[in-house]
Amino acid sequence: MAGHTHFTWNYDDGRQSLLNLYQKGKDKQWDSTTRIDWGLEVDPYDALGTPENTLALYGSRQYGKLNEKERQEMRRHMAAWEFSQFLHGEQGAMICSARIVETVPDLDSKFYAATQVMDEARHAEIFARFLKDKIGMEYPISSHLQALLGDALSDSRWDMPYLGMQVLIEGLALAAFGILRDKTNKPLPKQMLAYVMQDEARHVAFGRLALRDYYAQLSPKELAEREEFVVEGCYLMRDRFRMQEVWENLGFDMAECMDYMNKGPRMQAFRSRLFTRIVPCVKDIGLWGPAVKRAYEDMGVLDMAKSDLLALMKADESQAELIDQERRRERLRREDQEIADRVAEVDAAVAAGASDTAG
Repeated sequence: MAGHTHFTWNYDDGRQSLLNLYQKGKDKQWDSTTRIDWGLEVDPYDALGTPENTLALYGSRQYGKLNEKERQEMRRHMAAWEFSQFLHGEQGAMICSARIVETVPDLDSKFYAATQVMDEARHAEIFARFLKDKIGMEYPISSHLQALLGDALSDSRWDMPYLGMQVLIEGLALAAFGILRDKTNKPLPKQMLAYVMQDEARHVAFGRLALRDYYAQLSPKELAEREEFVVEGCYLMRDRFRMQEVWENLGFDMAECMDYMNKGPRMQAFRSRLFTRIVPCVKDIGLWGPAVKRAYEDMGVLDMAKSDLLALMKADESQAELIDQERRRERLRREDQEIADRVAEVDAAVAAGASDTAG
């Protein structure tokens, strides 16, 4: 790690938008041991319940060679790999947000980043518990994610962990979480992903607010350096979900798998959706030079600059609230049913007693 610790001795009021986000960060803290229903069963060989035709290798020659047992094992490894990368990303986010508290010069940013450290610790706790208790398997960090984390943390400029984590890694994580949240029909992973996304939407908003103000003051040369980092980081993130470690572990034909992951229709659609939060955020913070636009055009995601980032983040937050409402209604329904059953039991006992007395 590189950089300098910034103490701030000016305690005047900061930017209202960041102070509001800080207040929201305090208000929205939650306990994963009580909010998530960990008693729900999970089949490790079908943890997400995703349809077969949505699997990344579906339709490839390699997939066609597998029997049913091998396909189930592949599902387990894929889920272990995906949630392991989420876990590693959340630990990276915890370290980056702690670094932001240390290095960012503004007190309002330090306040909010302190709430994010707790959020990221909670997320790492959730994914670690899911992998250990429900899947029973973990994967090491992917080389692409490790490279981007290393680049973000080894740069001495205070804004680079912001840019690498808040915009690129968190933005991509939000999109990946959303794809799985909307695709799964299993209640436990849906709860986990929705609740984590509720926090992550605030984190992306934090990076957007802080960096937009700062980048408006930079020289063209300084902006070009940040844009180069964005381009390199986005290519790393695009290649992050090819799951080569899974195919290697399972002994698949690597050349065939990687070719299909690069060119297959499902992965092309998946990769493009991964940038739904990143592209509009990069444009909004002012890193929208020719190199960035060329890279996004090459990836086929340039049109995502038109996306309404605020609407996307608001929808991410509302999904968690809807799940909470549904769970409260279900709990009340069960309680009402238990009361009705108890009343019926008492009534039946009274009737039986009256019958015995009459006899």
